[in-house]
Amino acid sequence: MQAKITKYGDSMQKTEGEDAFQETEFGLIPKDWKVVRLGEIAEFVNGFAFKPTQWKDKGLPIIRIQNLTGNVDKYNYFDGEIDGRYLVHHGDLLISWSASLGVFLWKGGNAWLNQHIFKVTDLSSGVSKMFFYYVLQHYLSLITRKIRGTTMKHIVKKEFVATSVPLPPLSGQAKIAQVLGTIQRAIEQQDKIIQAAKNLKKSLMQKLFTEGLGHTEFKETEIGPIPISWEVVKLVDLVDFSRKPRDLNLNSFERIPFITMEMISIKKTNIDKYLLKEPDRIASGVYCEKGDILLPKITPCFENGKQGIIENIPLDFAFATTEVYPIKPKNNQLDKMFLFYFLAKPDVRRTIAGKMQGTTGRRRVPKDVVKNTLIPLPQIPEQREIARILSTVDKKIEAEERKKATLNELFKTMLHKLMTAEIRLKDIEV
Repeated sequence: MQAKITKYGDSMQKTEGEDAFQETEFGLIPKDWKVVRLGEIAEFVNGFAFKPTQWKDKGLPIIRIQNLTGNVDKYNYFDGEIDGRYLVHHGDLLISWSASLGVFLWKGGNAWLNQHIFKVTDLSSGVSKMFFYYVLQHYLSLITRKIRGTTMKHIVKKEFVATSVPLPPLSGQAKIAQVLGTIQRAIEQQDKIIQAAKNLKKSLMQKLFTEGLGHTEFKETEIGPIPISWEVVKLVDLVDFSRKPRDLNLNSFERIPFITMEMISIKKTNIDKYLLKEPDRIASGVYCEKGDILLPKITPCFENGKQGIIENIPLDFAFATTEVYPIKPKNNQLDKMFLFYFLAKPDVRRTIAGKMQGTTGRRRVPKDVVKNTLIPLPQIPEQREIARILSTVDKKIEAEERKKATLNELFKTMLHKLMTAEIRLKDIEV
């Protein structure tokens, strides 16, 4: 895939004097390009306003915006009869125009289209579908300037279809789409690699925390079967919750690191972002120390898997949002990274989350629940080896996510430069 991208890169040339240009609302574009309105080259069918009473457990799936954005995997279904124009087929272009604005290529089977989504139909024979997919992505930023509403943003169809876009000749469209498609396929491949690594980590966590390394004899315990040589211990017997020392004078420091919930990641182990606050500006916050594990106690941060270890701070201590517990091993029985991965284990999170208290939307994990959480305890060398294995997988995931980020930046750059004719393509067979 990288070889193909390099090949395309070698075939690109910047626009220079040999090309003729014309002045348009988009600035200078090649003479053989046109400026067209969206409504001139396609029709846009809005989805059907399904009512919750029409949702079924069988029939064809109903495509809602949440399904397109990936926020919700579950589909509702409809087994009745409505106008066929609301039927979506594999490969159809869809545009969400309310709340979450985006352009999507439907990759599922036949489905029904819900309201607040346009289906592109009757695309002009002079327009490549894949080019149209990419040009819509590029000019969506212009379209979103026309959004209406305060809490529920939406595009007015009249303004949407009146939006202008530059249109190269069909052969040029195909070349642009092929280059962008190559990069996009590389991104999709990275997604598969990342997901495979995440699945591996999940499987390893389950296996390593229940079977350990090389054990053949097991015993039944309160937390299920574990190696016979392991113990089951309450977390309170193994950790301390950091507390501010009585003799610590905050006013002797010019600025003190402060960690907000936004600085604690789901993906990264280490917390390396912080604010620097003057002592008198730390009105509230929980005291923590370098090396502490910060465990969120509020929903949805706890259920989402947020957690991190304080690393790169200029002092030996910091303050953090009051919605975390700062935890550290208090003796040589427990390895910090072993504890970190155990607390991140999905079934451990679910068990603790099931004991949260409070009203919906403001539920918290009581401190006693954390203290009384049971943890399997191998000997320190085995703990460290388990943590090392999981850390290796984490590094693999991070490396692959960096590759994906690089490809995403390449895609954005190429999308802009190709759609504005800043870069022209030549000698590419399509």
